[in-house]
Order: sequence, then structure tokens, then C-alpha cells
Amino acid sequence: MLVLCPVKLHSFVIELKGFCSVRDFLFISSSQINRHCGSIDHAVLKYATNPAVMARVISTCLREERRILSSACMQEQGPLEKSLQNSVAFERQKNMDNRVGIIRGSVQLMDQAVKYIEDMQDDFDFRYKTLQSRESTDRNSDVMKQEVTRLQEMLNRLDFKRKEILSKMDVVIKEIDDLMTSQLNPELQDWKRRQQIAAIGGPLLTGLEQLQSWFTLTAQSLFQIKRQLDKLGELVVKVTYESDPIPLQKPQMEERVKYLIYHLIKSSFVVEKQPCMPTHPQKPLIIKTGVQFTTKVRLLVKLPEVDYQLKVKTTFDKDLPPGRVSRQFFILTNNTKVMDIEDYSNGCLSVEFRHLQLKEKKYINGTKGNEGLLSVTEELHSLSFEACFTVQGLTIDLETCSLPLVVISNVSQLPGGWASVMWYNLLTDEPRNLAFFGNPPRASWSQLSEVLSWQFSTFAGRGLNKEQLTMLGEKLFGQHASCSDYQVSWSKFSKENIPGKPFSFWMWLDSILELIKKHLLPVWNENYIMGFVSKEMERALLKDKEPGTFLLRFSESHLGGITFTWVEHGDNGEVKFNSVEPYTKNRLSALPFADIIRDYKVISDGVVPENPLKFLYPDIPKDEAFGRLYNSQPSKVHPYIPSTLIPISEMRSNASTTPRSCQSPEPPMTPGEFDMLNEHLCFDIDTMSSPYSE
Repeated sequence: MLVLCPVKLHSFVIELKGFCSVRDFLFISSSQINRHCGSIDHAVLKYATNPAVMARVISTCLREERRILSSACMQEQGPLEKSLQNSVAFERQKNMDNRVGIIRGSVQLMDQAVKYIEDMQDDFDFRYKTLQSRESTDRNSDVMKQEVTRLQEMLNRLDFKRKEILSKMDVVIKEIDDLMTSQLNPELQDWKRRQQIAAIGGPLLTGLEQLQSWFTLTAQSLFQIKRQLDKLGELVVKVTYESDPIPLQKPQMEERVKYLIYHLIKSSFVVEKQPCMPTHPQKPLIIKTGVQFTTKVRLLVKLPEVDYQLKVKTTFDKDLPPGRVSRQFFILTNNTKVMDIEDYSNGCLSVEFRHLQLKEKKYINGTKGNEGLLSVTEELHSLSFEACFTVQGLTIDLETCSLPLVVISNVSQLPGGWASVMWYNLLTDEPRNLAFFGNPPRASWSQLSEVLSWQFSTFAGRGLNKEQLTMLGEKLFGQHASCSDYQVSWSKFSKENIPGKPFSFWMWLDSILELIKKHLLPVWNENYIMGFVSKEMERALLKDKEPGTFLLRFSESHLGGITFTWVEHGDNGEVKFNSVEPYTKNRLSALPFADIIRDYKVISDGVVPENPLKFLYPDIPKDEAFGRLYNSQPSKVHPYIPSTLIPISEMRSNASTTPRSCQSPEPPMTPGEFDMLNEHLCFDIDTMSSPYSE
């Protein structure tokens, strides 16, 4: 498959060029697309040996495109997304660009000033030595006195220039210190916070290239000042005098510059890509034992003095206090790698660990010990990165760590692990609070609902609108759903069962996400599934509609189930509601949901089977809504007669006015079975029952 990827891409380029020659009326001209095709040809060569990287890049772009389109369809952005995308942040970055530019300009001018002082000093030194070389008998002459006076004036001017350049350096150093404290470090923390939000489905993370530019320009300014101070030190060796300002001020300035360089580079060591299993790229920070995971670190300061010999070592749960977790792990594979320069990232140093793997430590006497109150998915772990290098005489120890990780041993623990990852990164910006779930904070519904909508946008291609979020809120805490500041506890969200149900709110919602992703994407993305409406609400919506009007909602009683309810009107004006037994992943694997709606039949009281579904709520004709989603391709298996699966429900006579539940055999009937059953409708259907009935 890996070998075929470049071939497939090249075929796509050829097809695209052919498309351009036909569809030349597009707003993008053929010449423009052909230029892009050349770029794709280059991409084929670049990714020929690693097509999986190309696939991930394309997948990330498509995911962000879906998220943007989904956000455009939403009535309004949530508070988290608003806080990450506002004009204040844009103005702040513009101000940062200006300050960094001004500092760079000032440092360049100081270079010229130091060169001017050097030239002035050379002139003074030459005149002074020339004067010294003259005969002693000439030293009392008027010419000599004039020369001495001139040398004194030159020395006074040299002293003034030395004081001036030191004063300017002091101002620039203070400006850099303030820039790092008040803007650069906060911008880095803001990026790390946005990385947390992106990890749980929020807006795509950007801005690292901009951060690298700021860090690099600031570091270059500091190193340039350090060289200027070194140059001033060389000038003192040649010419010095009483009250010379350089020996008095230079040591203190050098220490301040070294301090700033050290902390700037130390803070520039960041985790660019948080640990993630390639099998679950949209659920980072969850690691399964025995499964490879990847991560990447980057040094934001780009310096020519730092070469490829910078080694990075990874350590799992470094310095973890004893007894904090009940399980301990170690990295099974090679945990040391050399940083290299990336051409496509403007020459920064980075290293990607692609084959890390965890293994659980064996315990003496078969017991783990320290069994706590936390579940496996509430135990948090950390992956540390360390490196050490020397640049321009400065030895710098680098260390950073990943966001807290959840380690699982079985894929069934994945939903619970993802709930923990979401809760942590939603509610705290602390990089390593591994005791977080010892006393987890509550989340406001305005925060939580936004993150839940992101899950649907990420995994299902379309987020939740305001009405759907309100329905979810009612599901979680009833009448308080309209209160955006209502507080939800961790236990109520993920641990406690829904009243009367054997599963928690999150397990129920996660099973719906899986169902959509694997079986309902076309219908979901057309916005045909109302989703989270309660039984009471669906009756209120349907009661005044035309007979055969139906709506689609997720089952409240089944994990990962979808059902439809339609309305009928009796001869006496009585309104009846019928709900089909929920379709789960097993049944939807046999037949697409759109085809089920098209072919659905009901057998009732000896009546010839018919499809009761006429209009999708509120009044869209069924075939108009679902027509283009039907799977109408005939079977290509010859010489056999094509067959089609038909879903059929048996509806028993019921004098009660309560909504009737239609049970559908599993799997649906074939046409042959349907015809056979149709021929025997004279039998008492009420005495028959489905072998799949409960």
C-alpha cells in the first residue's frame, strides 16, 4: 500500500490536469492549477519514501477545513474559541513584531557605534604613541603642547562615547528583559494553552513559526550584544584610563546578558507534537502499552552555532513521587535521538520520536501495591525530554515535558481515557499536575458544551448547534440546561450512571460519536439527524404534522443506537406515534441507514407491507432528503440474480394509546423471505413473533 501511494497521487495529478482542460470556467484558471500540479509532483518526490506523512498532512488539512465549515454553520462561537481568536491577540502580536524589530534596529546601530569607537580609539592610540616616540627635548614645545591638548580632547570624547554606548546597551538589555517577561513568555504560554485546546478538538494550532521568529531574533540580539561587550573588553586592553566606564559596567552587563540568553533558550525547548498513537491520531495523550506512539520536540531558537550533535533523551514518569500511581512503566525502545535541522521549518532544530513504546513493570509477588481510589484512566503520567549543549561558552541544560498522559492496557479503556484528557486540558493550563483527578474541579456547561461540540466536529465532520447542545444539557441535568454557568462534576460527566441506565453520560455520548463516524456520516453531515431530542419532545414536534412525518434521534436506552419515530392519525383523529427498535452498529454494518429508510416496511394487522415513512421532519419528502444517499448500485456478482436486503418490522395490535415500538428482525429480510411472508399474510400475524424479540 505504501508503494502505491505515490502512484495514486501521480494519477490524481494527471486527472486534475485533464479536468482543467474541460472545466476552464472555474474561478481558478487552468494555468494556476497546473502550477499547483507541479507542486504536487514535487510532493510525490518528497514523500515517496514516507507516504504516511503525506496522508497525515492531507488528513489534518481536511479536518481543519471541516471544522471551519462547521464553525461557520454554528450560530455563535463558544467562549473558549472566542478567547483564542480575537482582535486583542492580533494587536498583541503586531505590537510584538514592532518591539522585536525596534530592538533589532537598536542593536544594529550599536554595532556601528562600537565600530566608530574602535576607529576613534585607533586614531587616539596612534597619536599617543607618536607623541611618546618624540625626543624629550621636543616635549615642551608649543606644538607638543597643542598635541597633548588634542589628545586630551580625543580621550574626553572617547570616554563620552564609551559611556554613551554602555548606556544604550543598558537600555536595550532592559528592553529585552521586559520583552521576554511581559510579552514573549506570555505568548509562549498562550501557544501552549492553544496546544491543549487543539488536542481536545479545538481550533487547529498555529503560531509556532511566529514564536520561533521572535525567539530567534531576540536571541540573535542578545548574542550580538554579547559580542559587542567582548569587543569593548578588547578595546580596554589597548586603551584604558582612570574612571574608564567599561571595566566598571561590563561585568554586570555580561552577567545579565548571559542570564537572559540562558533562560530564553531554556524556555524555547518545547513539545511541538504531544505523544500520540498513529492508530488514533485524533486522540492524543492516550498511550496503550505495547503500541508504538510518536512525539516531537523543537528548539525555537535557530542558531548556526548549534549543530546536529544535540542529543535528546526521553524519560517516562521522571521524578514521580512514590505511591502517586499504582502502575509503573518504562520505555521499551530506544529513548535517545539526535536533533536535526528541518528544511521545511525555516531551519529549526527538532527531533521526532516515531517508535516509542511503553511496557508495564513487573511487580514482586504479583501485586502492584499502592492501589488507590483512582481508576486506570484517571492516573496521569508524564514523558520528559532532556538535552544539554554549549553555545558561545554557555552550557545550557534543556528540559521539557509532555502534557499529562493516560496509559491504557486495553482499547476498551479508550473512551474513559479520552474523557480524562478532555477534562484535564479543558480546566487547567498546568503542564504537569499529575494529581489533578485526586480532586478534579467542576466545569461550567458553557465550557463543556463547546468541547462536546468539538468532538462532533472532529470525529463526525459537523459540530452541534445551539438546540442540540440544549437537548444534551437537559439529558445531563434537566431543567438547568439553559444556565450556561451551571457546574458539572467530573463524576456526573464520566463516572456516575445515568438514572435508570447502566452507563454514564460520556459513555452514552461516545458510543453515539462512534456510530456516526462509522455508519451515519452522510446522514449526519446533511443535518438530517435531530439527535438528542427526548421522547416527550419528539411527540410534541410530530403531533401536528402530516401522517408519515418522521424524525431521527439517538436512542436514550441503548449505547450507540439510532431510531426513527413517525406519526399516524387514526380515523377518529387519534394521534399515534411509532418508534422502531434502535439500529446499532451490528445492524448498520449490514445495510446503510439511508437504504433502511428507503426500504423500511411495516406488517400490521394483515395489511400488505408498506413504508410508513413519508416526510422527514418538518416536511421534506423522504426521497428528496435521502435520494442521493441511497445505494442504488446493482450487484456485480454474475451469474447470480442481484439481491437486496429489506428491513421489516412487525407491529402488533395494541389498544393502548402509548407509543408503539416496532421490532425489526436482525438482519433485515431478503426479497425472497419478504415474498414468502407476504404470501402467508392470511395467517394470524398477532401470534407470530420475531426470533430477535426480547
